[in-house]
Amino acid sequence: MISMQTLSLPPSPTPNPPPFSLSKPSFSQRVYIPSYIYKHPSAILLEICTSIQELRQIVPIIYKHGLYDEQLFQTKLVSLFCKFNSMNDAARVFYPIEDKIDALYHTMLKGYAHNSDINEAFSFFCRMKCDGVQPIVYNFTYLLKLCGDNSDIMRGKEIQGQLIVSGFASNLFAMTGVMNMYAKCKEVSDAYKMFDRMPEKDVASWNAIISGYAQNGYAKIALELLVRMQEDGQRPDWITVITVLPALADMGKVIMGKSIHGYVLRAGFECYVNVLTALVDMYAKCRAVGTARLIFDSMESRTVVTWNSMIDGYIQSGDPEEALALFEKMLDEGIEPSNVSIMEAIHACADLGDLKKGMVVHRMSDQLAFGSNVSVTNSLISMYSKCKKVDVAVKLFDNIKSKTRVSWNAMIIGFAQNGCVNEALHYFSEMQLKGIKMDSFTLVSVIPALAELSILRQAKWIHGISIRTCLDKNVFVKTALVDMYAKCGAIETARRLFDEMDERHVTTWNAMIDAYGTHGLGEAALELFSEMQKGSILPNEVTFLCIISACSHSGLVEDGKYYFELMKEEYNLEPKMDHYGAVVDLLGRAGLLEEAWDFILNMPIEPGVSVYGAMLGACKIHKNIELGGKAANRLFDLNPDDGGYHVLLANIYSAASMWDKVAEVRSMMDNKGLRKTPGCSLVELRNEFHTFHSGSTLHPQSREIYSYLDSLIDRIKLVGYVPDTNSGHDVEADVQEQLLTSHSEKLAIAFSLLNTSNGVPIHIRKNLRVCGDCHNATKYISFVTGREIIVRDMHRFHHFKNGTCSCGDYW
Repeated sequence: MISMQTLSLPPSPTPNPPPFSLSKPSFSQRVYIPSYIYKHPSAILLEICTSIQELRQIVPIIYKHGLYDEQLFQTKLVSLFCKFNSMNDAARVFYPIEDKIDALYHTMLKGYAHNSDINEAFSFFCRMKCDGVQPIVYNFTYLLKLCGDNSDIMRGKEIQGQLIVSGFASNLFAMTGVMNMYAKCKEVSDAYKMFDRMPEKDVASWNAIISGYAQNGYAKIALELLVRMQEDGQRPDWITVITVLPALADMGKVIMGKSIHGYVLRAGFECYVNVLTALVDMYAKCRAVGTARLIFDSMESRTVVTWNSMIDGYIQSGDPEEALALFEKMLDEGIEPSNVSIMEAIHACADLGDLKKGMVVHRMSDQLAFGSNVSVTNSLISMYSKCKKVDVAVKLFDNIKSKTRVSWNAMIIGFAQNGCVNEALHYFSEMQLKGIKMDSFTLVSVIPALAELSILRQAKWIHGISIRTCLDKNVFVKTALVDMYAKCGAIETARRLFDEMDERHVTTWNAMIDAYGTHGLGEAALELFSEMQKGSILPNEVTFLCIISACSHSGLVEDGKYYFELMKEEYNLEPKMDHYGAVVDLLGRAGLLEEAWDFILNMPIEPGVSVYGAMLGACKIHKNIELGGKAANRLFDLNPDDGGYHVLLANIYSAASMWDKVAEVRSMMDNKGLRKTPGCSLVELRNEFHTFHSGSTLHPQSREIYSYLDSLIDRIKLVGYVPDTNSGHDVEADVQEQLLTSHSEKLAIAFSLLNTSNGVPIHIRKNLRVCGDCHNATKYISFVTGREIIVRDMHRFHHFKNGTCSCGDYW
């Protein structure tokens, strides 16, 4: 029950002079009011009034003609001020009236419920009760809706009690309002209890309970209730349709969606914009974007929600270019974007990595006064992070006055995407210190950052946090953990977590298949893919990219070619540039360079950087000067500012002792201001990170490291190690050997051997591909020291043990 003592009355009208006054004029100011008052111009003006500005111009006319005490004008003024969300003005009219009719109270309560916070609305309801006004059913439904919108279950139950006391317990309209309140407060089981107790049910009550389940994530139950509704003799109306279509979209039930579409046509609901918008949204979310666009194009009128649904459909289907094109068309047709439109446009720019267009949308957002909208700002943080402008993202984040959990998550994953691991972990800690409760998205944001560190101890730490917060059962958190353990070299732990999962998403399968591929376990990847094919989850484009790459790393050429054809023929998946690049890599690594080049020449799309980059890398491995030159020339046309490809070509020429060509490439790099990415290896020891660059002497233990490394090189030479002095520089052999000795991974290995106990595996993280000499040397080091050495380079893992590598010298 509502306690009258605990709720204060609304304040009296402000003592400041109001914009107008309804105090009674003197007798001499009184004028005669004729009987045709309802046809008076002031009354007509009130009827056609469309804005608060117009209303303020009409008020003086009412003074002038002495119509202040007429019930018509009092009621209409209160109603219009409430309609235009000016409750202070409505109160200035309402409170001075001596003999208030009940309708005025009901109008004021509706205004407070629609335009004010929940406390003001409840306070006025108490005032109304104190003044002896008997509530009507609409008073309760307004308040119930307000409670539902504010998720205030306690006050909602108080209103339910008042409703029953007032004799509306059997009122169908009132009980539907109670049901809606419970559903919006996520108490859907209580909503169903109310529904089940109703002696009779109309279409509105069925719609309310179906909507309650659909909006709370129980799409399957919502659909079951739709069937029961028809069995109960109730014919679904257009509101039922727009209620149930989102549930079908959530479940991906496009066949049932088509059935509902047929019903819409038979029932004549295609004239409702909301129904067609819901159909567009359903087809788009079920990946039938073409059908969604047909409906969209056939619509005579569209709301901004219609445009948003279609734009989002393109984004979710992986076509951000078409999403942006549609957004621009929307602007051309004069439709003002909503905050959702802006967020979708930002999302499309982020997916494209198009910073220039992203900045244009950002300026548009500010012009539309969305700058203070936290959701829009969160989208901008994500966009700038994906466009490698994390510094701009940080400024946006710092300017948010009321940061939400989504804001923190966006910033953490932004740092992770830009390789700022320490910053991501720092913000994760700050988030916890500020008492902001993490969710599954928080963990899915921070876990990839730790995965990049490739430190098993840190992996176990975040895994422990996920268990303590009871988020470890979430399918996406568990998937991120699988991926993280694999990237930390613990492939067995990753598989154990995978096997423990009761539910798996397609990304889960992709993560585990990719893990086997990067660890050189191609056969295991193929076996897992076969297991996936037996289940209900269909592979997607990423699955096939993972499986082809796994075949590439393990030399399974025929298998890789088979799966490339399979994705097109059996799964109707159109290969993208990365798939073509993976096939070129597959053929090239195996030495089938001519076949790889023919494959490129016969591609149905124009080859991109990833394709020619894979070809150039293969030519480097197999020392093919001719095709390497051809691939490099195409690459320079496509991506002239990437120095890595120039270095690859220079190494091909240097391996063939073509020093004039090496000089030519280096001159080209100098002219363009390009530099080789320096080799860097990372080691974690006792909670500290130690970074080594080739030839660096900045580490405090440099003297000991180089001294130990010299003796180590002598030891492995005794068992067969021969430095590869032809691996890439036009210098004397003894100088070349010294350069090889100072490679970053050798320094990192020497440091780890000096500072860890016998039997402890060594983990090294390398930013570039392991060079041939270091790979060979590390095999011998693992043999003479008896230590397992795990190296993760930019492409894959190498597990060195007892003089052999898990890659079988195929990488």
